[in-house]
Amino acid sequence: MITHGHGDHARGGMGEYHATRAGLPILRWRLGQDERIFDYNYGESFVLGDARVSLHPAGHVLGSAQVRIEIDGQTWVASGDYKRQPDPTCAPFEVVPCDVFITEATFGLPVYRWPETSEVAREIVEWREECAARGESAVLFCYALGKAQRVLAEMMAHTDRPVWLHGAIAAGVQVYRECGIPLLETKLVSDEQRGADFAGELVIAPPSAAGSAWMRRFKRVQTGFASGWMRIRGNRRRRNHDRGFVVSDHADWPDLLRTIRETGARRVIATHGNTDALVRALNEAGIDTGTFSTQFGEDD
Repeated sequence: MITHGHGDHARGGMGEYHATRAGLPILRWRLGQDERIFDYNYGESFVLGDARVSLHPAGHVLGSAQVRIEIDGQTWVASGDYKRQPDPTCAPFEVVPCDVFITEATFGLPVYRWPETSEVAREIVEWREECAARGESAVLFCYALGKAQRVLAEMMAHTDRPVWLHGAIAAGVQVYRECGIPLLETKLVSDEQRGADFAGELVIAPPSAAGSAWMRRFKRVQTGFASGWMRIRGNRRRRNHDRGFVVSDHADWPDLLRTIRETGARRVIATHGNTDALVRALNEAGIDTGTFSTQFGEDD
């Protein structure tokens, strides 16, 4: 069962996959055309063994899902990664009532509280203009699946100027475009001749490009990073970026608590991130809460 296409959730060689129809193009891009994938509409139920299963929007990235499992009179929901903020690039999160809720806790600390992403997109446009006034390129690092597309979609309300892309970002952007998601116009950095001047331009690249030979094509440059981790100012300094923009594909602290409350779950299992503070807060609120660990780290 695949909740979404990030590399820490979708791995090759499993033999058989069950996923959402909305996320199928991403899985084909990530896993290849030969993998055996069964795809379902949101809310469509199917049987696996003795359980009745259905997939419901998680609001994380395009095609992301929560997994609802009904068996022996009990309903469990595994959230996968999720967020509650509006996102024009994917279906909004759906609260699924359950007896047991397995929640991610990537940002499970009270300090993590997200600003409105539309305002952050405006700040990114203003940053580009500030860099242009100094004759600099503005290179924004963010993840290639979900984050880059969301930034491009949110920027449409503030500018119509094209954004330049690293090739690793462009591949995921093209998948979203083919799924009919409206995004700001983009161009490929690699299509320009060596020595081209990108002063005053916004360039989106994956974090792996930071410090690489690819960055040498930009004569004068400021760098930024778009991530929920930028909520902590020290994280920006440690990553050695000029600007940090708080954009996350995960739920912040208030939305973790709100979601758990709205599911009506009598038992909660926290995983995949900062679980200690969340478990303590929920136990103090009278909710039976425990944890389990996952093998892979967060994509964000």
